[in-house]
Amino acid sequence: MASPWLTIIGIGEDGLAGLSEASRKALADAETVFGGERHLALAGVAGRGRPWLVPFDAESVLSNRGRPTAVLASGDPFWHGVGAMLAERLAPGEWTAHSAPSVFSLAAARLGWRLENIICLGLHVAPFERLVPHLARGARIICLVRGGKAAGDLATWLTERGWGASSMWSLAALGGPRESVRQHPTESYVADPDDKLVAVALEARGAQGLSRSSGLADDLFAHDGQITKRPMRALALSALSPHAGESLWDIGAGSGSISVEWSLCGGTATAIEARADRTENIRRNAETFGLTHRITVIEGTAPDALAGLAAPDAVFVGGGLDVTLFDVVWSRIASGARLVAHSVTLETETLLADLHRRHGGELMRVDIAHAAPLGRYRSWEAVRPVVQWSAVK
Repeated sequence: MASPWLTIIGIGEDGLAGLSEASRKALADAETVFGGERHLALAGVAGRGRPWLVPFDAESVLSNRGRPTAVLASGDPFWHGVGAMLAERLAPGEWTAHSAPSVFSLAAARLGWRLENIICLGLHVAPFERLVPHLARGARIICLVRGGKAAGDLATWLTERGWGASSMWSLAALGGPRESVRQHPTESYVADPDDKLVAVALEARGAQGLSRSSGLADDLFAHDGQITKRPMRALALSALSPHAGESLWDIGAGSGSISVEWSLCGGTATAIEARADRTENIRRNAETFGLTHRITVIEGTAPDALAGLAAPDAVFVGGGLDVTLFDVVWSRIASGARLVAHSVTLETETLLADLHRRHGGELMRVDIAHAAPLGRYRSWEAVRPVVQWSAVK
């Protein structure tokens, strides 16, 4: 197209006064201006203004394709805003953008925090559990919330999980004449349901938070005993070598503990489990760890359940590998993908030994024993030995 028909504009609480000349010109030239009712009021848009549909529907904007159109959003539209949602539906030449300081930038500036060291989350569109991977002593977090009641609910949620000693700031209408920044003890925060909060800042104090090493304690997971135990999980994850942005097939997922720890490293996982009660445990664990956006649960049996799935970067088979399943998985994964399989049976161990001979990789047997009471003394109590084969295609 000769020139963009859509201009995406970030607007702050200072309204038109804070907009650049280019933003004001785009607003003046637009036939239609989309935005929240607050945004439209800040920009002084009257008859041309169209409030967002709830829930947001990009089609209402795209229906204006080819005619001068503007979209108003809070601060930086490409940070927890509508900017990327629209740009993904458009060709590069169809749109331009003028961003304002984000709420995160303004909040960090008010508190004197280094923005590059802060966790920034959009809890206005996500569950509080999304905080779980980030909560650690001394962590500084800024999160968007829906309002005063949501801030109060967040304070209660944090206190119930051992973070009541944290410092909490409510930041409202940043950058405008009604700006408010207030500090509260998290455990005694009193919500004002009428408060139009924009953000909550948190300096975490209290509980330990999650360890960032592989092999989290088994009792952190909901399970019925079908779980890759902590020592073997640590070995499996080491061999799987998770990286941010990569995907995993967790076949015979049991409790989903491998999927959880993989996803905590920044990847995504598809957990495949045949039993309905265990898929519920997987979903519960994904929710508890704040990973419902990263873990997909499929109730079914491989290899049939693999149909239609995009090829992964890594595959874990916790048990039950046979020739048919291996052939399907090996044919589906790309060169460079990692495969890790465990066995506690002689039959599968024989298969893994043959696969090691044919495809290389690493084959090891792990014998683990734990100290346990034996009368007045202690002795070693052995668990079933596990054979692990890991290979790169």
